[in-house]
Amino acid sequence: MPINYKQSGVDVEAGDHLVDWLKKHSPERWPHQERLVSGIGGFAGLFKAQFPGMQDPCLVACTDGVGTKIKLAAQYKSYGSVAQDLVAMCVNDLICCGAQPLFFLDYFATGRLVLENAQEFLAGLQKACLESELLLLGGETAEMPDVYSEGDFDCAGFSVGIVDRPRAWGLEKVKVGDRLLALPSSGCHSNGYSLLRKIFVKDLDQWAKELLIPTALYVKPLKVVREVVEIHAVAHITGGGMDNLPRILPNDTKAVLRPWKWPEVFKEVQKRSGMSDLEMLKTLNCGVGMVLVLPEEQVAKARKELEKVSVSSFELGHVETALGEPSWEMP
Repeated sequence: MPINYKQSGVDVEAGDHLVDWLKKHSPERWPHQERLVSGIGGFAGLFKAQFPGMQDPCLVACTDGVGTKIKLAAQYKSYGSVAQDLVAMCVNDLICCGAQPLFFLDYFATGRLVLENAQEFLAGLQKACLESELLLLGGETAEMPDVYSEGDFDCAGFSVGIVDRPRAWGLEKVKVGDRLLALPSSGCHSNGYSLLRKIFVKDLDQWAKELLIPTALYVKPLKVVREVVEIHAVAHITGGGMDNLPRILPNDTKAVLRPWKWPEVFKEVQKRSGMSDLEMLKTLNCGVGMVLVLPEEQVAKARKELEKVSVSSFELGHVETALGEPSWEMP
């Protein structure tokens, strides 16, 4: 019996329509538009690699997904918000070394390509890229009926930036006495959802809106701070919670944290799960999305600048001398 590609479950025309839609609905001007040689529609995106004024320019690259939050997004058809999650998970990692975001690529895979859903995803992607000063250089859409059930989808993101190596942030610049400044998370972000979906399984409809709040984008807040103070290091608080802090600390130091007020969703998670404070802090962000390591005398100035752009912050702790590998504690 004769069979063609469309009858086997892959609609190439739908993919072409999606690319056409994306071209028609792209912003009039992207960040770094002047460096774009060719983008969406070709076999590869071309971007001019010219970085005048940098002593030792280094490309910075990150890739990530949104984990099992994708199951929740598919269940509640929340395509636009999960697109922001995708951009945030990549670009928030990218900027931890002080990199300037340049461009972004995405991979979107589904069991059946529904144009309206894919368009909502791409619109969310465009919005998040603009907010993060990223040019959407290209991407891939895959329709795979034998891999994904109808209604299921997955996505991956790829971000590239640039940093002048002598000015890069990192553990080499962290000193004993430095202060930790926390930027709040917008919610659970994109980590811990295998646990969260089980905890809220009986009343998921009640909690879905809270759990689907997209991951905060920190490009602009960090840009504001770096213009007025010296940043030593930055940690993106993702899977593993506060265990991300030792990644930006040198040997023979530790981060000593002070208690802070957890958002209600984390209190509810702890109540239902029975996890200890330590387990919670080593699993979820508990209200902390990004941690900046700054000289003590510059914390107040950084907080004042953040207030000017309506970004809240709070002092999380400080760096002390310790023995051996870097660590963290909350007395």
